[in-house]
Amino acid sequence: MTDLDQRIASVLRERAEGEIDTRRLLSRSRAGGRRRQLRRRAVTGGALALVGVFGIVAVTGPELPGLPPWTTATPAAVAPVPPRADGVPGAAQRPDLVGTDPQVLHLGVDPTKGRYLDWGVTGEVESVRFDAGGGRAVDVSVARSAAVLGGADIDGTPVEVPPEATFDGSVQRVTARDGSNWYITWWRPATGLYARASMRGEEPFALTRAIAALRWNEAHRCGGPLRLTTLPAGARTDGCSADVSSFPGAMHVVMNLYRGTSDTMSIRLEYNAGITGMRSDGNRTVGGRPAYLYPQGRELELLGIPRAHLIATYGYPETGFTEGDATTLLAGAQVAKDPGDPETWD
Repeated sequence: MTDLDQRIASVLRERAEGEIDTRRLLSRSRAGGRRRQLRRRAVTGGALALVGVFGIVAVTGPELPGLPPWTTATPAAVAPVPPRADGVPGAAQRPDLVGTDPQVLHLGVDPTKGRYLDWGVTGEVESVRFDAGGGRAVDVSVARSAAVLGGADIDGTPVEVPPEATFDGSVQRVTARDGSNWYITWWRPATGLYARASMRGEEPFALTRAIAALRWNEAHRCGGPLRLTTLPAGARTDGCSADVSSFPGAMHVVMNLYRGTSDTMSIRLEYNAGITGMRSDGNRTVGGRPAYLYPQGRELELLGIPRAHLIATYGYPETGFTEGDATTLLAGAQVAKDPGDPETWD
């Protein structure tokens, strides 16, 4: 890594503590642009490298005229923010916690600069997807290991970290199978952390500006309006995801459970503002509340949740868990008073 790269990486790490001084980074990188071709696997289209996440672009062909102004994305509609995880440090303070608790995200998005679309924790990777303005969706993943982020799949196009990549903010352009252009970048937001971000579009600066919306000093509960307080004996949560891209009209939250090496079960909260009335034909009881066992005998729903379904799935394709386990899980599940109102999620 050159002296210029080291200075850029240093400024990128400062993102974990607060805002980036974009003018300062631009002035540092203005005179040091260098071209670097990034190896791509199963990718068509050219590659380019940014001197820094907010630096000058060096591309084959004429230089881009001028620098794009700093703009703040204005979300088109209000979307929910995952509730804060009280007492839990963010990724910048405790990078060793990233990817260790499937129910906690150790990063966030500034709601004034980005609109949450979905978030999740899978394996050792935490991820968020948000709209940075103008319908431009940004996918961000963070982990404690570069190897975990070594591959990405953009609309069916595999993208690997080039062997010479140093997670310094270099940006690679790739062409998806449908012919659309995408940009992907890898960087280190703090010591011990590795991050990857990608965005569809024609302008790489849109991706680099969007990264400024990330917050590394806060933690959130992945389940949003859903909390799990009691698990079946020997079970553990193994993954969590929440899709709020259609909120306030609809929302989908899923948590996966494992036991041993093969037992699997999931619980999902499906909210839809258009649901009217409630199912009243309960055939089971869970914690003194009515529940419904579906005819296939592999799904148990807890009834009485306004405009929502809370369902535990333990039969095929899930394996190992029983109706009794599903009853235990649902009895300890807590759903916000109004899933359609994020202010009730805490």
